Amino acid sequence: MERSKNQNIRYWLLICGILNVVFYLLHDVIGARFYPGYNWMAQAVSDLTATDAPSRLIASELTKIHGIFSCVACTLICISAKELWKETSEKILRSGIYLFVTMHWISAIGYSLFPLTGSGYDGSFQSFVHVYVITVLVVLLSIVSLVLIAVGGFKSGNKVLAWCAVAAFLLMFVGAAGSGLVPREYFGIPERFSTYSAVCFTAVIAVIAFLKFGKIEA
Repeated sequence: MERSKNQNIRYWLLICGILNVVFYLLHDVIGARFYPGYNWMAQAVSDLTATDAPSRLIASELTKIHGIFSCVACTLICISAKELWKETSEKILRSGIYLFVTMHWISAIGYSLFPLTGSGYDGSFQSFVHVYVITVLVVLLSIVSLVLIAVGGFKSGNKVLAWCAVAAFLLMFVGAAGSGLVPREYFGIPERFSTYSAVCFTAVIAVIAFLKFGKIEA
């Protein structure tokens, strides 16, 4: 079966899933260089884009690019889900993918509208929404979507995607638990397990979708 022009465009734009990881990493690495005294082992990634952070200008621009790439990739995956995972047995898997896409949109829009107002939680309304509304929604949707993708993947025979979802879920759990258990000077390490797991899993889905599209003749 040949790919249509529309499918071909979607096929190549799935590369955005990989670029989303690249720009997230750049915002972390380059942003830290513009933040005198920043300690990645002790501080959260979100400190780089806090409203009073010296790195805000460069870091926030890079996260915007990351957000665009991740949302483009996820939206394309969502649109293509019924073509790529069309079997009845893959319904649970598709549901998980839809929720994962929803999580990305909430993350991209929510964190842009409600950045931390200080280098960390300062008790303001903006910080409250950032930490206790947006973050809670992102975490809950991430957990539910990864569980559905894992369960649906194993049931439908998409084992590579299922195992990757399990790995992402475990990394997210380790990150969330570790953030509350490790000494404050090491908070940034487990915190990055949580943030990078979702970012990297987006790339995984995009690569798998890219390969599945590749089996359709151009």
